[in-house]
Amino acid sequence: MKRVFKGSNVIQPVLIIAMFLFTIFQCKGQQLKPAASGYAPVNGIKVYYEVYGEGKPIVLLHGAFYTIELNWAQLIPELSKTRKVIALEMQGHGHTPYSDRKLDIATLASDVEGVMDFLKIDSADVAGYSMGGSIAYQFAVKSPKRVKKLVIISSTYKTNGWLPVVNGGFKGFKPEFFDNTPLKTAYDAVAPDKTKWRKFIEQMIVFAGVPFDVGDANIAKIASPVLLISGDNDGLDKVELAKTYQLLGGGVAADLAPMPKSHLAIVPAQSHVGLMQQTKTILDLLNGFLQ
Repeated sequence: MKRVFKGSNVIQPVLIIAMFLFTIFQCKGQQLKPAASGYAPVNGIKVYYEVYGEGKPIVLLHGAFYTIELNWAQLIPELSKTRKVIALEMQGHGHTPYSDRKLDIATLASDVEGVMDFLKIDSADVAGYSMGGSIAYQFAVKSPKRVKKLVIISSTYKTNGWLPVVNGGFKGFKPEFFDNTPLKTAYDAVAPDKTKWRKFIEQMIVFAGVPFDVGDANIAKIASPVLLISGDNDGLDKVELAKTYQLLGGGVAADLAPMPKSHLAIVPAQSHVGLMQQTKTILDLLNGFLQ
């Protein structure tokens, strides 16, 4: 395992915590079977989806390198008690086949809309973690009528929303660093073609190295209520996070002005990956905001 932890002081703890998470999911993971699952043909690829429960729809968008189970295993059984939960796996992730199609936030957001079209869902609440949160921001900007409420978990709409050490985390990184990790184990468990692992990782490293910015002006125009959830030490630049909340109408003196429709929650003593372990905290925040 020593060679796995060469390279990045950001990725090292991510992989360590991922191993812990994987152990939890193997022991206590999602036992619930989807009511429906399959592939939606969108934008020249096939995107895998799972549907759970009944009620108002909520779309879940996972983080980079994750599968539905790795990201949402603890939350789906609870959310699906009262909601129709639609979970996607993005290009090359999990069940969704690898594609040579260039990865970018705009294309992935378009894929989300394509899956909703395929499932005949006019609008839904949307929750995204990490990479999924960036995609959710883009989706809310490009397809505002499709989003009722937006939940962003430990994510940003621009590269500079992360601390510099995070943005430099993939410099010099090589695909083999991800071998023999829980991420590869999860991939091998469900990928339609396991031989694409290295190509997928190479593509993701390139994707992570390209700066992106959905735009301050675009974020300010988001009409949907937005819940921002962040760990206090999750790698997000908290100055930029506060600016984001202001763009969304927050950061006011609510005793002297109306309470903003968007909310900000910073969970103490939490890292980027560790935040997703806080099932009860996240569920309580989601339920309070979405209801």
